[in-house]
Amino acid sequence: MENSENFDFIIIGAGTAGCILANRLSKDKNINVLLIEAGGPDRNPWIHIPGGYFKTMHNPKTDWCFNTESEKFCNNRKMLFPRGKTLGGSSSINGMLYIRGHASDYDYWRQLGNFGWSWSDVLPYFKKSEDYELGGNEFHGAGGPIKVEQIKCKFKVLDLFLEASQEFGFKKTDDFNNGDNEGIGYFPYTTKNGFRCSAAVGYLNPIKNRKNLKIITNAHVKKIIFKNKKAKNVNFFKDNISYSYSANKEIILSAGSIGSPHILQASGVGPGGLLKSNGIEVLNNLNGVGSNLIDHLMLRPVYKIKNLETLNDIYHSLPKRILSALNFLIYRKGPLTVGASYLCGFIKSDSYLEYPNLQFHISPASTDLLGKAKLHKFPAFTPTITNIKPTSRGSVELQSQDTRVNPKIKMNYLSTEEDRVIAAKSIRIVRKIILDSKAYKKYEPEELRPGIEFKDDDSLAREAGKFANTIFHPVGTCKMGIDKNAVVDEKLKVIGLENLRIVDASIMPSITSGNTNAPTMMIAEKASDMILKEIYNY
Repeated sequence: MENSENFDFIIIGAGTAGCILANRLSKDKNINVLLIEAGGPDRNPWIHIPGGYFKTMHNPKTDWCFNTESEKFCNNRKMLFPRGKTLGGSSSINGMLYIRGHASDYDYWRQLGNFGWSWSDVLPYFKKSEDYELGGNEFHGAGGPIKVEQIKCKFKVLDLFLEASQEFGFKKTDDFNNGDNEGIGYFPYTTKNGFRCSAAVGYLNPIKNRKNLKIITNAHVKKIIFKNKKAKNVNFFKDNISYSYSANKEIILSAGSIGSPHILQASGVGPGGLLKSNGIEVLNNLNGVGSNLIDHLMLRPVYKIKNLETLNDIYHSLPKRILSALNFLIYRKGPLTVGASYLCGFIKSDSYLEYPNLQFHISPASTDLLGKAKLHKFPAFTPTITNIKPTSRGSVELQSQDTRVNPKIKMNYLSTEEDRVIAAKSIRIVRKIILDSKAYKKYEPEELRPGIEFKDDDSLAREAGKFANTIFHPVGTCKMGIDKNAVVDEKLKVIGLENLRIVDASIMPSITSGNTNAPTMMIAEKASDMILKEIYNY
């Protein structure tokens, strides 16, 4: 093993949270920080062009390319499960959709015993990270590291969805991020002048040359070493050489909802039976490590349309592709400025609900398999809809002492009757808006998938599962709380251990209402503040 170096803080993972921690903790030149990333630098040009989203996802140079175990209620498929593998992590390959969730999400965290995590507590940290294009106000920040912009491209087929939804009582909204997300409108994006504004771009690149910050890429963490239950060293591989670096103050695990529990388990922290079966000595028997995996499953109906342009038309036309490229290069507008989805919406599946439980991610394009197949050769669009409060739970379990062997990911999508019933309701709502509205009537929409012949709950849930995919929001595998399955406390310290915190989406006790990148930024901003106040009395 190579000679060790010593730092005040070692951050494992340079994803969204890791980049933020590196920025905030190294601001004091007297604090030495090491940031370790298993992926490489974010030099791939497609990372930075929003429309290059599909060039980086499922690309082994920028994506871990995980697969789930066979999903019983999703046609027994082993589903693709993307996670960012580069500086910026998933913020470098995601859809750039800036959604905070509902105020009640965070008030619920507080009700679970997590002091300091209510909406009023976390709002300042959302604002701190944000540079809102329309300027700062009560709910939005100005001058923060992450630029949040309005959409720079629209399609009539999506404007019509806004119009059609209002025919059935769904309201329009211009701001999803003020604590009340109900309504339908265009997504805000983490882009800056038409380019992706990842955590690496916003937080890391401006400060990466600080003398008290060391960044090591292509370094795969083997495990954390403890002395008397105090985290002391991080062992990692780089170029097949093993290194061990030590931390004076803390080791911070920010490897995400898949990586963080995996590294903990390999380090002897997790369910005792699982660890013993893999020949790992149990240091701290924490059953919650790797459990409580929650994600949003996107149901992807497809509707053919007549006499309206979609991305399918542009994709299959060389002149239109050239015009789109020129529009981006000259004006920073057009489809290349937009990532995964265009139109957003938060609605209720049932009128008796207090808050929305469904979210739209609507794209003016269609394909058989997201990110893997070419767009269809006919005009069509995909009104994706997801249950943002699923009751199904999965797990992450290591399969070897060697962390270079991917863990076993069990999602258990649609495994509860409630989730299957809501899936069927979701498809019916989409069907009604498109097929029964006056707005779309003259464009003769046709339901290609799942097909109008499927009407009852069982058949709709079954068919929906056949074409459903993750929407890339895994959380909860090292959850914060006070119950028996909690892994970290309200300060994000790992229960029963010293000098070890977890700062990423894995600490969420329940999933937020919508996309999870903005909440992860908030978690890292708040954690940075807590660490500096606690250790240095800032």
